[in-house]
Amino acid sequence: MTERGEPTRQARPRVLVTGARRGIGRAIAWAFAEGGYDVVVNDLVRDEAARATLAGIEARGGRTAFLEGSIAETSAHGDLVARAFAAFGGLEVLVNNAGISVRKRGDMMEVTPERFDEQMATNLRGTFFLTQEVARRWLASPPPSHPRSLITISSVNAEMVSPDRAEYCIAKTGLAMMTKLFAVRLADAGIGVFEIRPGIIRTDMTAVAKERYDRLIGEGISPVKRWGEPADVGQVAVALAGGQFHFSTGDAFYVDGGLHIHRM
Repeated sequence: MTERGEPTRQARPRVLVTGARRGIGRAIAWAFAEGGYDVVVNDLVRDEAARATLAGIEARGGRTAFLEGSIAETSAHGDLVARAFAAFGGLEVLVNNAGISVRKRGDMMEVTPERFDEQMATNLRGTFFLTQEVARRWLASPPPSHPRSLITISSVNAEMVSPDRAEYCIAKTGLAMMTKLFAVRLADAGIGVFEIRPGIIRTDMTAVAKERYDRLIGEGISPVKRWGEPADVGQVAVALAGGQFHFSTGDAFYVDGGLHIHRM
């Protein structure tokens, strides 16, 4: 109780979700709010989509703050992370969700250095250095009561090849190794590090290939014959952040309806 007799708000863990104004990022932010977290949202612009995400967090009982910026701008990481920690007095979870698709699907022999570098800047380089900035702050402070976790959203393309978007596959493969590296480096600090590999998830990013994916799902490309939904990914992210996986770190968790399973 406060001095005025008002009920005090129980301390809630805090999470930063990058690329959270729509799609998988929004679903992750909402899932964390439902799970009792306050949620810091990062994305490029605060538009109607971003405002819908923020309103959904508040409707689910979470406090929220929006941080505008691109994770590709590594020189701004210090300020972005400082503001994320300041928003609600700390941070226990980072979800690296921000990412971009290829500008054009096509023959990998036609990938240009510019297209390749664009993928690396956001999907790998920006994610690595943002994670580094958060991890440095954690290592410099005593552990909180809630477990600390780094969760990176990669893709089944970390393992499965799609020659029509080679540069994307290479970036996602880099995230898989990044997860293992941070897991080893941060294990002594008790920080869990995990990777989530979504399969065919219904988002704006996959909408451009809807007809193709509808056909493949109908033909049984995955044992579970349906589209994945963003909420499927959000539920796994919250479970990983909760600390129940005490003896796991550096692991990849597939949310793909079994798409990655080799079959004869």
